[in-house]
Amino acid sequence: MRCPYCGNDDTQVKDSRPTEDSGAIRRRRVCNACGGRFTTFERVQLRDLTVVKKTGRKVPFDREKLARSVNTALRKRSVDPERVERMISGIVRQLESLGDVEITSDQIGEYVMEGLKGLDDVAFVRFASVYKNFSAADDFRSFLTELAQDKRDLAGEDD
Repeated sequence: MRCPYCGNDDTQVKDSRPTEDSGAIRRRRVCNACGGRFTTFERVQLRDLTVVKKTGRKVPFDREKLARSVNTALRKRSVDPERVERMISGIVRQLESLGDVEITSDQIGEYVMEGLKGLDDVAFVRFASVYKNFSAADDFRSFLTELAQDKRDLAGEDD
């Protein structure tokens, strides 16, 4: 593993342990050249996924890009990072289990929306505003009205 500080290839694993959901191995490493310490994660990858963009362009699936999008929506929200990591891992597992190596950006967006809906309402609305391309305050108003109605419907079903 290459050191992120000096680029040296000679690094040593100091500690390994499974993540909370056992979906990855967390490794603490130290660089033998500069002494820098860093963490890596090792995950099972069932297949190489390709994302088909709305334009038709195809790009390799990037878990880190997914994580950045989710974390952008969650910025300044007090959500446990472990819950976020579990949500992201769950989305990746769902995508890999679809059985197709090509997935659409819309499929990813729907999974993220569903995950954020159960995690944090503000992050859910933030992500939706970008994903659904809100262009005016009325778009927010309509979306929030729909969200409130869905919550009322769910509460009515539980009675």
